[in-house]
Amino acid sequence: MSFYDRVTCYILRMKMTKTAAKAKKPSIGTGSVKSVPLKDMDILDHFEKIVELSQKHGIDKCLSETGGKKHFKYIETKLGISPIQAVLFSHFLERSSDNHIMISEIAESIQCSKIRIIKYINECEELEKKRLIRCSRNSGCVSYRVPTDVKDSLRKSNEYKPAKNENLTIAKFFAMLEQLFDERGNNELSFEGLAYELVDLINLNMHLEFCKKITSYNFNLDDLTLLVCFCHLCGNNNDDNIGMHDFSFLYDNEDKSAFNDIKISFSKGNHNLIESKFIEFNNNNGFVNSESWKLSDLAKKDLLAELNVKGSQAYKKDLTLFDAIKPKRMFYNNRENEAVQTLVSLLHEENYIKIQDRLNGKGMRKGFACLFSGGPGTGKTETAYQIARETKRNIMKVDISEVKSCWYGESEKRIKAIFDNYRTAVEASEIAPILLFNEADAVIGQRKEFSGGSRAVDQTENTIQNIILEEMENLSGILIATTNLTQNMDKAFERRFLYKISFDKPSTESRMGIWNAMLPDLPEDKAAELSGRFDLSGGQIENITRKIEVDSIISGSDLSMDTLVQYCKDESQNSFCASKRIGFGNG
Repeated sequence: MSFYDRVTCYILRMKMTKTAAKAKKPSIGTGSVKSVPLKDMDILDHFEKIVELSQKHGIDKCLSETGGKKHFKYIETKLGISPIQAVLFSHFLERSSDNHIMISEIAESIQCSKIRIIKYINECEELEKKRLIRCSRNSGCVSYRVPTDVKDSLRKSNEYKPAKNENLTIAKFFAMLEQLFDERGNNELSFEGLAYELVDLINLNMHLEFCKKITSYNFNLDDLTLLVCFCHLCGNNNDDNIGMHDFSFLYDNEDKSAFNDIKISFSKGNHNLIESKFIEFNNNNGFVNSESWKLSDLAKKDLLAELNVKGSQAYKKDLTLFDAIKPKRMFYNNRENEAVQTLVSLLHEENYIKIQDRLNGKGMRKGFACLFSGGPGTGKTETAYQIARETKRNIMKVDISEVKSCWYGESEKRIKAIFDNYRTAVEASEIAPILLFNEADAVIGQRKEFSGGSRAVDQTENTIQNIILEEMENLSGILIATTNLTQNMDKAFERRFLYKISFDKPSTESRMGIWNAMLPDLPEDKAAELSGRFDLSGGQIENITRKIEVDSIISGSDLSMDTLVQYCKDESQNSFCASKRIGFGNG
């Protein structure tokens, strides 16, 4: 339980026990209970009295005697619940610091046998429907809790009215879907209860295209619930790799035979949602994966188009927040330092807005596309992160080598999805994030000429390049691409990069600064010796210092010049071997 919940529960408990500390409790019906005048009592005072009376006299006298009627009438007016429901809820509220309230505890508190309390389960279900309590039915164990929003509302507003959730934006609608599926996952809603909640939510928001479309399909209640679940997983979680475990929670504690039928029909591909082309199998190296599914492109186009507007939350999954980036001192040559500082200045929000407005006013492209080139370990990727941190821009990193797919057509979809996701992030963010294409060598090289014997993979790569070129042409945010090779870059890409910074290996002076920063205990003369003797990149020096750190942890060994020299030789040899390969690396 959060600190805030504990404080709220403490306030409620203090409020519901203060009368007992102030005065002796008189007999029921005497009308002489004096702590707060009736006209000044709020709803918690009335619940407090009901707890007090039912604990002292039992539930029957509490319900039948006249002393409790004024409290029941007040609560019925505020919450629309019956006297017996008021008694039950007052005891749930008394125990609201506990998120697992057992019905046996309520029975004991109201002096009711555990057999008789079963008669009141229907009343508890009515409290559930009014959203005053939640019930968790997990592996045969039933427990209850009072939601925080109910407690807050009673404390602040003297009443509770469940949100009607009508006329929602698409973002708030999907947030409500997430809440409902979470409640089902916590066994606080039955499958049937979830289905009817979803239908109500959809009917209250028929102004949304999602609601209009999904009702037009005329699916039965079971299929509708499952399809909405897939939409939730895709829209809220950006999940395109949905296994059986991702939606089996819908059917926990329900009819096992029905779920077995669903598993079989999904595996065979003859489920109604699959045959209707709303859900499809995922592919694995060109082969159908019979244990993984996703929302089809048709369903996404029909049902999730509205999520490509400001307010969609799916893009957040791919963002690294600027304040989560650790500051790191970077060492540049003079030319590099000047270029980096210029770019930082341009990307500070005040300057960025002015520049975009000026370019837009003159009909020029307003997107910023930047190319960082240089050998492995020269600081390209880290520079992009440090620029993001300094300019307070979140960063969306894409490793192009991971995007390229083995099966035809999938890579193009992934590239388009990346730019769609980034556009959503730009529209939804106060400050435009940075799209980082790491190791972009694979897509900015010379496009291939087609001939009769052209391979399908060559055609696919050209298609990917054309998509990226088109997206760069229409870019409204900031793209930074890193590459180890530029000599083979396609001219069309070269024209679209507004700023190009080439990162060289650090100079002797810069290397000495890196050694001093990473190994502050290294004497100046030794740092100078290593800097002059070994032409290493910043990344290579960092690798060496990490090895030294590991040595000190494992063996407790002190910093040794001989060890440093050997590690430098090893890194130099590895660098020579790597230079013989085609250039991909962690710039």
